[in-house]
Amino acid sequence: MMWPRWRAIATSAASPEKGQGGTDVVFKRRNPRTYFRTLLEAFWPRGGWTRAFHYVKHRIRRLPDRPDRIARGVGAGVFISFTPFFGFHFIGSVVLAKLFRGNVLAALLGTFFGNPLTTPIIAITSLKFGNWMLGTKFDEGDHASIAGRFVGAAEDLKHNFFAIFNADVTQWQNLIYFWNDIVVPYFIGGFIPGIVAAVISYYLSEPVIAAYQKHRRKKLKERFEKLKARLHARTEEPQENG
Repeated sequence: MMWPRWRAIATSAASPEKGQGGTDVVFKRRNPRTYFRTLLEAFWPRGGWTRAFHYVKHRIRRLPDRPDRIARGVGAGVFISFTPFFGFHFIGSVVLAKLFRGNVLAALLGTFFGNPLTTPIIAITSLKFGNWMLGTKFDEGDHASIAGRFVGAAEDLKHNFFAIFNADVTQWQNLIYFWNDIVVPYFIGGFIPGIVAAVISYYLSEPVIAAYQKHRRKKLKERFEKLKARLHARTEEPQENG
């Protein structure tokens, strides 16, 4: 009986490739990335930032939505990049996109504006502008003080987390310093530049996306007409031969 043999062949063909130890390797890298490589590519993507920028631009243009909604999503993502809520930019961009009826995926892609190359520039500019608006002084050369505020806030968060499970007293002093010296001036100083950048992003991306979608529809229509003509020619050939 040939059925068991054919069944074994079909099963082996449909099953994913096995690596050493019997693990599936279909969706795994041939050469797994090390932690150092992963960290390095977070600051310098494989292929460079130019290639990453073109990839994001390509993905935004091909989103299946109206150009104005996509542009509003991009603006939301760009604006949220000017806020000091690191780690919550994706969530913030989604909220803003829904609030302004923009495309959520475009908003997520728009947060690419705040990358490791632009974030230091945004941060220094926002802190200087925010301190100027608040009437305080900010020295961009005092990196130790800025880093110290982040380290102190992280220490308080860690201490307060473990204080939930033991008898330690919670500490808030470093978090208060971090809020007053970093978060507040950063948010105030980044608000206006963020709005300006978001508006510029909207008015630049909307016509580009609209032109791209129009060109793409034209190309698809031309391709459809060629296919239609080819099929029509094939159906006419038997009649002529007959």
